[in-house]
Amino acid sequence: MAQTKRKRRSKHRGNAAGAVEVRGRTSRPSADGQRRPGTGKASATKGGRPALKPATLKRAAIKAAGFAVLLFVLTQVGIFGKNQSPASGALLAGLSFVLYTPLVFATDRWAYSRDQRRRQATGPAGRR
Repeated sequence: MAQTKRKRRSKHRGNAAGAVEVRGRTSRPSADGQRRPGTGKASATKGGRPALKPATLKRAAIKAAGFAVLLFVLTQVGIFGKNQSPASGALLAGLSFVLYTPLVFATDRWAYSRDQRRRQATGPAGRR
């Protein structure tokens, strides 16, 4: 009978504690000029867009919908009282949307300006 070809065993053997340690990178590391863009620690696209109103409205709507679901669950459980109508929960969810919208926009604008200040401080390459 013909002998089957055996696969080569990898050298990932366990240590005394039983943990298997990998060898790590064995090939030659690439030079900085040959790297693909955006593969460094901080990508150049991170925080690159200013706060936009449609995105702000979308995030505020998601937060308000989550708040509406939470209100519905809490009213069904009876934490806010047994005789709370779903209309009161919808009213509170609408109010939360109105309150969340400027808060989300202000937070996005603050994060964008902070990222822009950090980029100007680190220079055009984005490295320290």
